[in-house]
Amino acid sequence: MTTTGLKTLVLELRKFAKDRDWEQFHSPKNLSMALSAEAGELLEHFQWLSEPESSRLDESKKLEVSFEMADILLYLVRLADVLEIDLIDASLKKISLNQKKYPIALSKGTNKKYTGLK
Repeated sequence: MTTTGLKTLVLELRKFAKDRDWEQFHSPKNLSMALSAEAGELLEHFQWLSEPESSRLDESKKLEVSFEMADILLYLVRLADVLEIDLIDASLKKISLNQKKYPIALSKGTNKKYTGLK
């Protein structure tokens, strides 16, 4: 997603909430709880699948999963807007921090947490 695409999404979500007088409900607490609930709905689609099955979704299931992912993104973008957090900037900073925590020489090919790398 481009920065322009993200800005467009922010504006669309603002308008959507304003048109419905939902801004009153969009507190960080409520939005973060809704975000978590949507993440749970995404997990339900994979709950009883094997690893290989989770990689081979049919088109119908993939569409359902895509809508759950969209719900997660929308709540995250709305939460960031309400808290005045630049998601692109925060994400780039987090990638930089992760590059330090997970240097290639120590982390390549392993799923260990950074505290277990030596």
